[in-house]
Amino acid sequence: MTEATTRPVTLPLTRERPFDPPDALGLWRDEDPIRPLAYPDGHQGWLVTGYAAARAILADPRFSTRIELLHTPLPQRAMQFRNTLRRPGFFLRLDPPDHTRYRRLLAGQFTVRRMKGLEPRIEEITRDHLDAMERAGAPTDLVRAFALPIPSLVICELLGVPYADREKFQRDSAVLLSLNSSVEQIEAAMNDLLDYLDDLVRRKRAEPDDDLVSGLATETDLTDEELAGVTTLLLIAGHETTANMLGLGTFALLRNPEQLAAVRDNPEAADHAVEELLRYLTVIHIGPLRAALEDVEIDGRLIRAGESVTISVAAANRDPERFPEPDQLDVARPASGHLTFGHGIHQCLGQQLARTEMRIAYPALLRRFPGLRLAVPAEEVPMRTDMAIYGVHRLPVTW
Repeated sequence: MTEATTRPVTLPLTRERPFDPPDALGLWRDEDPIRPLAYPDGHQGWLVTGYAAARAILADPRFSTRIELLHTPLPQRAMQFRNTLRRPGFFLRLDPPDHTRYRRLLAGQFTVRRMKGLEPRIEEITRDHLDAMERAGAPTDLVRAFALPIPSLVICELLGVPYADREKFQRDSAVLLSLNSSVEQIEAAMNDLLDYLDDLVRRKRAEPDDDLVSGLATETDLTDEELAGVTTLLLIAGHETTANMLGLGTFALLRNPEQLAAVRDNPEAADHAVEELLRYLTVIHIGPLRAALEDVEIDGRLIRAGESVTISVAAANRDPERFPEPDQLDVARPASGHLTFGHGIHQCLGQQLARTEMRIAYPALLRRFPGLRLAVPAEEVPMRTDMAIYGVHRLPVTW
């Protein structure tokens, strides 16, 4: 431990290259996987960049996700996003036993078996959008034509949200996830989304259908407010994360032709390819956040009760002690064990759905359009550095 590794740093957000986390994160990880972090509100906590330390903290019940205990490393205005999480049903920021109650109600809805049963419908949705792309012709924005609508339609059908209303929830989601949104914009977007979903929940209670929200409305003790909050989280996470993986993943493959060919020509290898893209790209690029409930020693560092911890999953997923040659995209790599979906009791509920969508969508896209290529220079592709979920704002392609 040197003076350099004990001096507080601030979280870097500027990327030198579109597919890599900021260089400073890797340099710091190699020096010391846990170091002091200065937060914008004056709090001093910790930045975790090493895989082993990140995994340990995510699995440790002595670290809390409760919103009132957390500090965020983002600029002050973006910190206001956390105010939107003080709502009934927003179980991401709860600890057991409150978190356990919600998790148990939802876990059975996202089993591997149930996701397997969705495959034919996801294949049909993917095929329909590829057909539409082919009819419309090139060039096109792959985000609008393919990456965004496929997971949006899938999560709408799963939850029972009318797909015709997608522009509303996509617009509100974009405001909530923007690091540049004002407090007023965030509150307005959240209230708009919750009002819409409150009305949907009431309709589902009165006239239930064969969907997840109807099931939760009729078979659980969740209140309307709780169910609207739960649905908000599932709706945002269920389309934003996969949409950005499809867009950013395709961009990365187009910049790595040998890797693209491996995914296109060997669909049976799609499982490895999806895990590697999840590891390599890590669209959840800020956080997660935790707060110590008591003094805890991790990797030789004493984290005191009340101190916040920011975990850089992007840096942890590039840790050479866990993944050899981590800065190389290798779709044949057995990349299981990455932390993109988190770890421990807060591991992403919808991870199997996301995997299923990507495993189907990537090879189908590349086989349908074997000549797929960028329609603009790579440096002109607008990156989502201004969003809580990383990706591309647009991906102009031709074939």
